Amino acid sequence: MLGHNRHVASERLFDRAKSVMPGGTTRFTIQRNPVPIYMSAGEGAWLTDVDGSQYLDFNNNYTTLIHGHAFTPVVEAVERQLHSGTCFANPTEHEIALSEILCSRAPSAERVRYVNTGTEAVMFALKAARAITGRTKVAKLEGAYHGAYDWAEISENSNPDNWGEREPVSVPFAKGTPASVLEEVVVLPFNDIDTTADLLERHAAELACLLIDLVPSRAGLIPLESDYVDAIRDITKRHGILLISDEVLNFRQGYHGVSARFGLQPDLITLGKIIGGGLPIGAVAGSSELMAIFDNSNSDAPLPQGGTFSANPLSMVAGIASMEALDPAAFERLERLGNRIHVSLSEAINQRGLPIAITGLGSLFRVHFKARPPRTNREFWPTPMEANLLRRMARSMLVKGVIMPPMSCSSLSTAMTDSDIDFFLTAFAEFLDEDDDLRCWAQQAAEE
Repeated sequence: MLGHNRHVASERLFDRAKSVMPGGTTRFTIQRNPVPIYMSAGEGAWLTDVDGSQYLDFNNNYTTLIHGHAFTPVVEAVERQLHSGTCFANPTEHEIALSEILCSRAPSAERVRYVNTGTEAVMFALKAARAITGRTKVAKLEGAYHGAYDWAEISENSNPDNWGEREPVSVPFAKGTPASVLEEVVVLPFNDIDTTADLLERHAAELACLLIDLVPSRAGLIPLESDYVDAIRDITKRHGILLISDEVLNFRQGYHGVSARFGLQPDLITLGKIIGGGLPIGAVAGSSELMAIFDNSNSDAPLPQGGTFSANPLSMVAGIASMEALDPAAFERLERLGNRIHVSLSEAINQRGLPIAITGLGSLFRVHFKARPPRTNREFWPTPMEANLLRRMARSMLVKGVIMPPMSCSSLSTAMTDSDIDFFLTAFAEFLDEDDDLRCWAQQAAEE
């Protein structure tokens, strides 16, 4: 049975959850319809909820599950390790093996340091940049998401009412963010070379690093333009500003990751999601010279860093199984399926004369209710009506048996087949033909 409107068992579970958890959930990003849908199992590209409905999963735990659910090599690796122990205070050979894989793929990566989440990876990369340069300020791109560290989340959700004019204003994401943090973050308008260059040059003497995502998902999944990437790399090199490429999400963009795809040699890279095979993980990688800041071979480590579950053997063996299966052929297939979705969605939209655009790269895509693909965060920002249509799209797809996050990117997995893509495209075409709000909005847009 595919998705439906009744989620009786989920409603019962949500009632229980509200009595023991604030809001009934433990994640800000949980999608509700109108209650969270509780899952009981996943296999390959498909999920089954507690009411027995099945869904083709284009969320994949927000791009983490690049092999889909219950990927056999990961399951077998974790099962073997469970019998040998789940975590130790001592290192294991597995962390060496995974590090060798990552160092052989990611540009500039000669050494790796493990943490437990992408948020921690970004946090320690920023701390490393401060320790290495002796500077305190951080630059980041407007609208880009980099986890929950105070400095990294500034202006990730700014809006037309508070983001300022030509030069973006530093806007807190969380209530209670200290004013001192806002003063230490320089926010840049991505794909605007002139304004970005002005801001970087003005603050260069105080900037420890520039944190970027080359295809920022939360900011519209809009690739940074090549001349913009070249410009920021040139400026950061000239001024000794470390360039940090956050690839927690976008390392899935190719065998060597997204920096290699853009021809970029960053100073540090942050990793997570796919490198853990579905288990918690994060990592910072870079040259041996820069990563020496983490060297704790003596008691006077320049930057102390640890974690009870960092490099735990379960995440390590799951990561090894995941990455070994991601050979060049796997990425070529993901690219083919991704291209098919991009082309087919655009054709379906154009045939109906609808002002809808698609952005993304490789195995990631995002729908915008706009006539042209946005090229900046401010062009991407959805109006209230556009946000309503995104939610309606996600609800419609859910009823048709497809999980598609409304306010984030959709992702493919290696478990998906061409038949799965056919199923998705049919469901999306039905949404385009059936939604009354969409037709009224499109007619109004045409008249304007």
